Amino acid sequence: MPEFEAKVKSVLSGDTVVLHNINNPKQERTLSLAFVSAPRLRREGDEPHAFESRDFLRNQLVGKFVHFKVLYKIPTGANREYGIVKLPNNVQFPDSCVEKGWVKLRDDAGRKDDSEESASILERLQMLEARAKAESEGVWGEGSGKIDCDFELSDPKAFVEKYKGAKVDGIVEKVLSGDRLIVRLKLSPTKHAQTMLLIAGIRAPSTKRTNPSDGKEQPAEPFGEEAQQYAELRLLQRNVSVIPLGVSPNGQLVANVKHHIQGSITPFLLKEGLARCTDHHSTLLGAEMGELRAAEKEARDNRKGLFQGVVAPKASAGAENESVVSRVQSADTLWVRSKAGDEKRINLSSVRQPKPSDPKQSPWGAEAKEFLRKKLIGKHVKFVINGKRPATDGFEAREMATVTLNGKNIGLLLVESGYASVIRHRQDDTDRSPIYDDLIQAEAEAQAAGKGMWNTKAPAAKQFVDYSESLEKAKRQLSLLSRQRKVPAIVDFVKSASRFTVLVPRENAKLTFVLSGIRAPRSARNDTEKGEPFGKEAHEFANRRTLQRDCEIDVEDCDKNGGFIGTLYVNRENFAKVLVEEGLATVHAYSAEKSGNANELFAAEQKAKDGRKNLWADYDPSAENDDDDATAAGAATNGHGTNGDAAPAARAKDYRDVVITHVDETGRLKLQQIGTGTAALTELMSAFRSFHLNPSNNTPLAGPPKAGDYVAARFTADNEWYRARIRRNDRENKKAEVLYVDYGNSETIPWSRLRALPAQFSTSQKLKPQAADAQLSFVSLPSNPEYLADFVGWFAQETEGRQLVANVDAVEKDGGLWVTLFDPKSSESGAESLNADAVGEGLALVGRKLRPWEKADKGVLEGLRRREGEAKEGRRGVWEYGDLTDE
Repeated sequence: MPEFEAKVKSVLSGDTVVLHNINNPKQERTLSLAFVSAPRLRREGDEPHAFESRDFLRNQLVGKFVHFKVLYKIPTGANREYGIVKLPNNVQFPDSCVEKGWVKLRDDAGRKDDSEESASILERLQMLEARAKAESEGVWGEGSGKIDCDFELSDPKAFVEKYKGAKVDGIVEKVLSGDRLIVRLKLSPTKHAQTMLLIAGIRAPSTKRTNPSDGKEQPAEPFGEEAQQYAELRLLQRNVSVIPLGVSPNGQLVANVKHHIQGSITPFLLKEGLARCTDHHSTLLGAEMGELRAAEKEARDNRKGLFQGVVAPKASAGAENESVVSRVQSADTLWVRSKAGDEKRINLSSVRQPKPSDPKQSPWGAEAKEFLRKKLIGKHVKFVINGKRPATDGFEAREMATVTLNGKNIGLLLVESGYASVIRHRQDDTDRSPIYDDLIQAEAEAQAAGKGMWNTKAPAAKQFVDYSESLEKAKRQLSLLSRQRKVPAIVDFVKSASRFTVLVPRENAKLTFVLSGIRAPRSARNDTEKGEPFGKEAHEFANRRTLQRDCEIDVEDCDKNGGFIGTLYVNRENFAKVLVEEGLATVHAYSAEKSGNANELFAAEQKAKDGRKNLWADYDPSAENDDDDATAAGAATNGHGTNGDAAPAARAKDYRDVVITHVDETGRLKLQQIGTGTAALTELMSAFRSFHLNPSNNTPLAGPPKAGDYVAARFTADNEWYRARIRRNDRENKKAEVLYVDYGNSETIPWSRLRALPAQFSTSQKLKPQAADAQLSFVSLPSNPEYLADFVGWFAQETEGRQLVANVDAVEKDGGLWVTLFDPKSSESGAESLNADAVGEGLALVGRKLRPWEKADKGVLEGLRRREGEAKEGRRGVWEYGDLTDE
């Protein structure tokens, strides 16, 4: 009979093998061993010694090249072929099986084939069987040979908990696809379990299968058959070690499967492009996942298997950059500034801040951002761009980066602390973090430990109260803060170089904070507005040095808008002094002396002058007067309006008819100039009232008002409508603080008392605001709040309903007026003014730091000092307890 060559694919039982063509594994044939019968393996229960019988033959033949002969066929039923199989070392089957006692000669042996060769074989087998019986080998032994085998795991989770990380010996019974196997687990010598499992770390394309719901056949995915065949040739019926790792969402066992000699097949499948890495198993594999990703990358680079025709994206990862973190936008987004001063936004690769849309995660957003701010703000970090995420609906294009601080990966630090989750990337995402698997592992550990947003308890919500919302609130908080020294705070926003929004965590307070002792140039608020010289530079400098930094504040006072005035310390250094030293602010002499920082600030200003920095670029020391007139002029003009030229020494003669419309709590005045403006205002207000009497014009605002908007507002005192500007909004209580632009007073009213300002009454086209800012010349007001309140009350009473004459002595750059006020009915000389009356009543003092034009008018000064002397002698007002100027 002819002899054939083949390779043994599998062993079905102790007497039957599956062979395949050496050159074409798809060509298979089943061959039963001639003349013998082995105990059967059955789902309902194996016959005694069935497993050992098959296992003997399996260990001898699977994966081996053999020669075989077909001796006879039985055409009925399965049309089986019966023959002999010989290994290259001449070991022959069924001879070896009979000798070891794992098969029995069939009762009908020899009836199917009466050839001499068959008779010779049968005679040899009968001798071998007799010897095996005599020696009690195999099935002839005394043992029961019974092995219990469960064909499914009743509780995969319990199984994993019991055997997780341990090696369980097994046999691969079937390869369903490149990543799915049916494995017989040898739990003990007499107890086995057979189950389907997923190979950890990979997802292989599916093979052809029938959909159980509709019976339709679903074709295999590309390379599904190749992946199955690759795994089958190497694993089918091989001895393996199974290391249980976990359970899939569908309850399937996930495990590492390792061949006893070759190890895990997973990297080999990946290198051939017959599978992809699956992120879902990263937490189970830990560090091993890195090796698998490297194998997948090799297949991608070589365009093998699944990656055929895939164009590798251009490597977008650049060199390592070093920058300073200038702002923390959220727990996954940073702004960094390079040495050249360029700012850019980067997102942390593969991590996401607590989702604002998730009720369980959103309470942790502020804590996560604060965690990152404390770690990074102002620090030098290194970053590498991993890729770019294109713009999508609602999101701009983003650069994804790996950021490290002192060698520590910031994304990993966030995830470990429970302040960020890990993005589940699509297979084609190229912007994932290079330590993606470490992130997945860290997230799992953080979840298990209940850290951060994985904690069942939400953090205590921290609500900051805005005490600068109104003057009343500011005054209440002022008494508390002014008693404390160097209160810890955080700069939340930089409004200008000298005006900030700060948070005081221990007080749950939010404040507008104004630097005392200096005046910084104003920056433009938008592209259409023009700021003062060096205003932009000063604002940017303040942003760089203070934004989101930890700081300390000393509160001295508050202004009329609810802003808190005082000293801001960043890195224990007075920031006002830093600004002045850089030539980005000038000293305001009066407030500097009041704050007690005058010497420090004047020294810093002199240093800036000597260095010709910024505002002092054109500084000329020779232009300064010996009596420090130039210093006074600089303070009055913000230190840069004159560019070093001498201020005008003569006081202007500019008389105007005015009425005082408002005196605020700081003593500043609002006045209207009588003339065409007031006549036009009277006419406008008449039309304004008529307009609002018409019910058809009683339409509420379309939406919430915005700070800076001009509106029509209904004044509480007289229930009339006036033109007003929104100062600030209280969205929670639906109220707004408004400034009545034609009269200068302000109040907080509900949104229901606001209306849109019609175009015919606009401040830009019809009539500009009529209330002008003014201050009294030659005098300074008391710093003591009680005496200041006495002045405000007295002055309001003296000016109410009176038409006065104002000499406009000087005009500030912002349009503010310095005035001397006269009553045309009673003032007979320049010395008889309301300014002088205030001094004579002891409600104001003669100015100690006078401007050049004030010093030049000796006659007025002498008259004022004489009135001041009378007030001292009479112990009036501020002099009631003696001379304030005495040491």
